[in-house]
Amino acid sequence: MTNSKKLCRAGLLALTLSPLMGAQAMAADLPGKGVVVKPAQSTLAEETFQTELVNRALKDLGYDVQPTAEVDYNVAYTTIASGDSTYMAVNWDPLQTDMYNAAGGNKKFYRQGTYISGATQGYLIDKKTADKYHIHDLSQLKDPKLARLFDSNGDGKADMVSCDPGWGCGEVISAQIKAYGLSNTVQQNAGNYAAIMADTMTRFQEGKPVLYYTWTPYWVSNVLKPGRDVIWLTVPFSANSGSQKDLDTKLPDGKNYGFPLNDEHIVANKQWAAANPAAAKLFALMKLPLNDVNAQNLSMHNGESSAQDIQDQVSGWIKAHQDTYNGWIDAAKAAAKK
Repeated sequence: MTNSKKLCRAGLLALTLSPLMGAQAMAADLPGKGVVVKPAQSTLAEETFQTELVNRALKDLGYDVQPTAEVDYNVAYTTIASGDSTYMAVNWDPLQTDMYNAAGGNKKFYRQGTYISGATQGYLIDKKTADKYHIHDLSQLKDPKLARLFDSNGDGKADMVSCDPGWGCGEVISAQIKAYGLSNTVQQNAGNYAAIMADTMTRFQEGKPVLYYTWTPYWVSNVLKPGRDVIWLTVPFSANSGSQKDLDTKLPDGKNYGFPLNDEHIVANKQWAAANPAAAKLFALMKLPLNDVNAQNLSMHNGESSAQDIQDQVSGWIKAHQDTYNGWIDAAKAAAKK
């Protein structure tokens, strides 16, 4: 083979390999290369979207993201504190303050920035019953006659849709039922929230009174719209549980729905975050509009709830907010170089 042919072949080989070598070099330069991430989230399927958005960003930084473990909130906090899990995308503040502190608080967790702002919670009843019987405050259900309007099992008490056992909201609801003198007239139905809410939707569609606790971001208020289908009930005074027993839940407009506005944070193992400044910077920067989560949750409720559906929804959100997303990734990469 002549020297010119050898040079030509070498040149072609170099051209063929250069894109592959470039991609390998880029991968090697990513700050998460070789670092394992073990995400955790609650068993609530509607929290998957916000978790998978974080997972996608971590993957784009080169991290080896393992399948997300679905566990109770308490387990998530304890496993993150111990290092058996890496992070959780939905730390409700102040609702889960006692869980957070019990697992080690700021000594064990890295928590910077606010992922989702302005999450609401409270009690609602159907507007038809509210208007007919002039019900506007939860404490009015101390009246057995009013409470029986919401009795769905014949025991004479109002049946209130509560939340899954182990969630912080259940303790607050129990404290408020006691504080407002409702123990003899109101029974909270705790269990699988989605299943109980499905029964509640059926009752509403049949024209029967409904009483339930809910929160945003979640799909319920996109289906039963406050002001049109249902109304929020106020409470007579602030009453909470645990370390938040003296928490003032009155809103700036003077109304009190029993729960303050909550923020949701990404929390990570503190040692892991210190060793991974790119991920720590990402966690601090990421922000997800509450209305976007509501819309995604509604899509899940309407049937687009498979694992692939959720990945497609994450891809769609990123495409619609590409500049913002790129900014997170670039800032995270820059943090790793400092």
